[in-house]
Amino acid sequence: MDKRERYREVASHIRGLIAGETDTIAVMATVAAELFAAFEMFDWVGFYRVTAPGILKVGPYQGGHGCLTIPFERGVCGKCARERATQVVPDVSALSYHIACSSSTRSEIVVPIFDARGELRAVLDIDSDQRAAFDGVDRDCLEALARELAAAFT
Repeated sequence: MDKRERYREVASHIRGLIAGETDTIAVMATVAAELFAAFEMFDWVGFYRVTAPGILKVGPYQGGHGCLTIPFERGVCGKCARERATQVVPDVSALSYHIACSSSTRSEIVVPIFDARGELRAVLDIDSDQRAAFDGVDRDCLEALARELAAAFT
């Protein structure tokens, strides 16, 4: 099965699992678990929640320990939150501002999660222990999933 089809299958499964769920923690935990299990190249999958102006705090995740707090001014997650735009990083070692929460991370994608009013509520962070693990398919599919999650964040 190609990657795009795998994403469609996982998104459909997630939709079924979270249908009617309004608890954002339950939604994030389910999404993180499903994505982590679906793709072998995903080494860490989780959410960083906006808990105060300019501050991200770790939310539900799968994988090793994540950073607990990330200011918007730091790291790839902070840049995603600051710019309100997806970040795809093929080689994290090439970035001076990358925060190494795990020494095994080689590439990363971070997608902003907005509520129905357009307010940034979280970022979805996915790390891989492989370089250049993420491409346009990952970006498109994860951004589509993020748009679907808006309803759970209202």
